[in-house]
Amino acid sequence: MDGMDGMDGIEALTAPVANVPGAFSETVRQAFARRAGERFALVLSGGPTAKLCYERLWADTVSGGGVGGVGGGVGGGVGGGVVSGVVSGSVSGTVPTAHPAFDWSLVDIYLGDERLVPPDDDDANQRLVREAIVDRVGTIGSFTPMPTAGPVEECVAEYGHVMAALMAGPGIDLIHLGMGADGHTASLFPNAPTLEAGPGELVAATQDPNGQNAHPRLTVTLPVINAARCAVFTVAGDSKRDAISALRRGDDIPAARVRAERVVWLIDRAASGD
Repeated sequence: MDGMDGMDGIEALTAPVANVPGAFSETVRQAFARRAGERFALVLSGGPTAKLCYERLWADTVSGGGVGGVGGGVGGGVGGGVVSGVVSGSVSGTVPTAHPAFDWSLVDIYLGDERLVPPDDDDANQRLVREAIVDRVGTIGSFTPMPTAGPVEECVAEYGHVMAALMAGPGIDLIHLGMGADGHTASLFPNAPTLEAGPGELVAATQDPNGQNAHPRLTVTLPVINAARCAVFTVAGDSKRDAISALRRGDDIPAARVRAERVVWLIDRAASGD
């Protein structure tokens, strides 16, 4: 599989991958195979590229999924709070079977950022994750979305406790990140004060000070991202080409500040400009 593994010279990005969703699925499955403990803590994202990646991961890890069956999402219960031991039907109405090499009942899913919108809003990352994965895979370990109802300060504190417990316990096995045309990752935007969050600020409320990205949001901060054992970026489309060029030059864009234990860049040819 192509891609960049490690952060020894982030500007030296390797050749683009032929298939970003396929490479993402392979990377996650490899991380699951070498996970540190019995369970697997997976922090997910949102956006159209993420949706394709999650549908491919579902297809590769659930018997009867098949790459040919990763079309539209499915409906399902949408709401806040922790969902444990979820058992759902697949898009065909049958209960899918986990791939023997990837046991979804051992996977605990969290979110890296979220728009402050209702859980069933079209722009909600948790809705995307539910429709692409949680409602499809059969039995899943747990899903803990970011809360978006009630006072923002309470939402920040609640998910901050979730992240603190995760980091003090098993830790994050893999966090999935995208990169915006402005170089932002998660919801850490250029020139935003959240970029300077210290180790005690694990989750923050934010909005784009540059006005390029809609909705106020919640986001994990760099201390959380950089504590992960693996961070995987997926970047697709020619709208990201300038951001990739900035990354290769070594510009101080938010995505360039990610320093997880292992970092993998999966970019397509359009974003790479090759």
